Amino acid sequence: MASKSSNLSPVFAYTVVYVKDVAKSVAFYAKAFGYNVRRLDESHRWGELESGQTTIAFTPLHQHETDEVTGSVQVPKTNWERNPVEVCFAYSDVDAAYKRAVENGAVPVQEPEDRQWGQKVGYVRDMDGIVVRIGSHVSEPGHN
Repeated sequence: MASKSSNLSPVFAYTVVYVKDVAKSVAFYAKAFGYNVRRLDESHRWGELESGQTTIAFTPLHQHETDEVTGSVQVPKTNWERNPVEVCFAYSDVDAAYKRAVENGAVPVQEPEDRQWGQKVGYVRDMDGIVVRIGSHVSEPGHN
């Protein structure tokens, strides 16, 4: 008999990104970052990308189903503000991934460079201003 606590072990299932246009965002992330589209519903109010164990999902900024329950999504008012979330993708070839993202519409923020914490990182923004970190897998300094 399994212990009751084993039923309480979480699985990180989704990251939901609130966007202005679900269909455009799903197409952009697929093309710019190399994901396959798992699902885009007919109403274009929900889309998903295949991204391994955790699904990246997209939904409109405003939803009558949830705004009154959990509150409305707050978006930055200027380019110098950012959303309170950063989407991070790891690649073996960070430079090539950054280049592909920019060539497919991502707004360049900072070209990839080596960081003291053992990761090569570059930053772009998507069409909704969400910061996307394009980085290598983190390695301990001196163990590259």
